[in-house]
Amino acid sequence: MYSLEVNRRMFLRIATEATALGAFYTAAKAIPAQNSPISAVLLKELQASLLTMINEERAIERVPPVAMNDLATRVAAAHAVDMARGKFVSHWGSDGRKPYHRYSSAGGIDATEENVSAASNTWSLKPADIAQDVAYLHVRLYNETPPNDGHRKTILAPKQTHVGIGIAMDALRLRVVELFVAKHVEVDRVKQTAQPGETIEFSGKLLEPEAILNYIEVFYEPLPLPPQLVWLQTPRPYSLPDESITLFPKLTGGLKYADGRRGIVEVNGRSFRTPLKLFKESPGLYTIACWIRSNKNEKSFIATLICIEAR
Repeated sequence: MYSLEVNRRMFLRIATEATALGAFYTAAKAIPAQNSPISAVLLKELQASLLTMINEERAIERVPPVAMNDLATRVAAAHAVDMARGKFVSHWGSDGRKPYHRYSSAGGIDATEENVSAASNTWSLKPADIAQDVAYLHVRLYNETPPNDGHRKTILAPKQTHVGIGIAMDALRLRVVELFVAKHVEVDRVKQTAQPGETIEFSGKLLEPEAILNYIEVFYEPLPLPPQLVWLQTPRPYSLPDESITLFPKLTGGLKYADGRRGIVEVNGRSFRTPLKLFKESPGLYTIACWIRSNKNEKSFIATLICIEAR
């Protein structure tokens, strides 16, 4: 038997070649990569160990723990396998899709943030040593310091409610993916494909009793294409597209927003509904982001990232 207990001080003394990138295809089963020394049993233990570490770190900051999410884990696992087999480390997959694309196409509606960490030449294939390497790759992210602490902020963000953990090895290439999920909105069924210029109905409900819908932002970007391997091997952060439109809640009593509009989103308590036009006549990928506040005293954050392909 082997132990997966983590000694943090030991990890801080380890000198391992690793790459960590900044902090979104159909989800595969949570399995190791081909020719991987990570058995299904070991994989579950590694995931449980990382979840414990994450929640210990969140407890130190006095933010709520996160729970393991099956869908996010399948999506994270598929990306980890893709990177290990493809010999790259990136937030983009070999199909050119980002984390929120992958999660949405697998059926997710929630906002996500992804951490990716990797070692290309692990020093041992023994289960205990793999466990040590996996934990070390996470500790690298957690121990980041400002201003380059994006991964740490993702791990500790109060808005996160769940996480999916993907771990894969191919030969000596180890890949770890942490896909954090913020579940704050329940959305009625949204189709994943539509026609360019089509108008769809978008509706849902905020989960927290005091939550407030600030507005809905609809992002547009061209349909993703598979990038060249050399592009995937170059570290880069990901983000939402630059092009978007904003849909505001309807105002009453003759009030108008600064741009003269009265708003279009019907809000009734925590429920909302709006027509949503895919605003370009050419094919592309739209992402629907609900900006909400947990209560009137909190800052707004993105709670959904729902992708629709217009072809």
